[in-house]
Amino acid sequence: MSDTTQSYQNIAPSGAAKFRQRILPFAVFIAIILLIPLTDPSRTMYALMHQMAIYIVFAVAYNMLLGKGGMLSFGHAVYFGLGGYLCMHAMNWIADGTGIWGSFPTFFLPIIGFVGGGLAAIVIGSFSTKRSGTTFAMISLGVAELIFAGAFMFDSLFGGEQGINGDRMNGPEVFGLSMGPQSDIYWFMAFWTILAVIAMYAFTRTPLGRLSEATRDNPQRVEFIGYNPQRVRWLVFSLSGAFAGLAGGMSAVNYEIFTPEALSLIPSGFVLIMAYVGGITYFVGPIMGAILLTYMSSMMSDFTEAWLLYLGLMFVLIVMYAPRGIAGIIFGIWDGIRGPNAGEMMRKWAVQLAGGLLMLIGLIVLVEVAVRWSNGWGEAFEPFGLHFTHGSIVTWIVIIVPLVAGGYLLRLAGREKEEMPA
Repeated sequence: MSDTTQSYQNIAPSGAAKFRQRILPFAVFIAIILLIPLTDPSRTMYALMHQMAIYIVFAVAYNMLLGKGGMLSFGHAVYFGLGGYLCMHAMNWIADGTGIWGSFPTFFLPIIGFVGGGLAAIVIGSFSTKRSGTTFAMISLGVAELIFAGAFMFDSLFGGEQGINGDRMNGPEVFGLSMGPQSDIYWFMAFWTILAVIAMYAFTRTPLGRLSEATRDNPQRVEFIGYNPQRVRWLVFSLSGAFAGLAGGMSAVNYEIFTPEALSLIPSGFVLIMAYVGGITYFVGPIMGAILLTYMSSMMSDFTEAWLLYLGLMFVLIVMYAPRGIAGIIFGIWDGIRGPNAGEMMRKWAVQLAGGLLMLIGLIVLVEVAVRWSNGWGEAFEPFGLHFTHGSIVTWIVIIVPLVAGGYLLRLAGREKEEMPA
């Protein structure tokens, strides 16, 4: 055996590393999904988990485009929406019982969404992927606006402002699911989420998945070795659109209605934030981002009017100071704990955590007091029985002192990081 072969074997991941990185996360993910119904969730929790499942598939599909292919799209909700609209039409065809649709199970409607999103992506990607970088992003934005505007013009296809609704409790049952109760929809969501996530992970291990990363990093070299970078981008774009359409099909079955809002820039921007906050360099990153942001949008709005402001601040801070996202933070901590300087790293993280929490306390008090003062309600911010008003000196002490102290601790931790030996 040559020295070169031995060196390649030395840098290859061990069997334990492969299990830890590739098999264990999926096993834990599937186990959590299967165990959730045993906790007897409420209807609210079922609805929240269904929304999470939709956004998990949508976010991972989007990251096929952004994280793996290096293509920033501002209009990926187009394929989510078109797939969902096609599923709504198919749902009504099933209800009519005409032709082959009379025997088509509603359970398999996401396949229709996959086909619809994929066909749309094939057509649009045939010209949009001829450009990359900023030009591609602008084309995606223009296409999104074009189709969103068209949704209000072609009522027979999109239903106008009212959208299209349907009834999912038609067609033959699959696995004994009537598709009526929330518990039946949970298993529907679980099946398609697991299947889609595993399929998209498998794509990353294929030659095309590897080529998409190479095209992202160095398209000239890809062309030099005999591959067409534009064709690689087109294929990846088409598959990403297809899985986005599958997520749209899941949404159609869950909500039984689809409106032009699903084609707008709002869901496109939301899924972009999910991917970035979770971490586009990790496969599990968009999953984490989808779970966190879905929870924030559904639950935080019950506690504060300013949840969108917190979301925007979190996105800015992640992009500026943690570009690898939440997944990068978690895996970085894990690697640091297992490293030779674990004690020093943990002390530095403790200082950073204390600084971050102090700044967060000051920021929350500032925002909540400002919101109440701006709205003119005359209400005080009263967390844990405390009383903060904009005219109280105590309020400003609670705002300024944590912000200054937290900023000092973060700066101190940053200086220590620069002085640490490599």
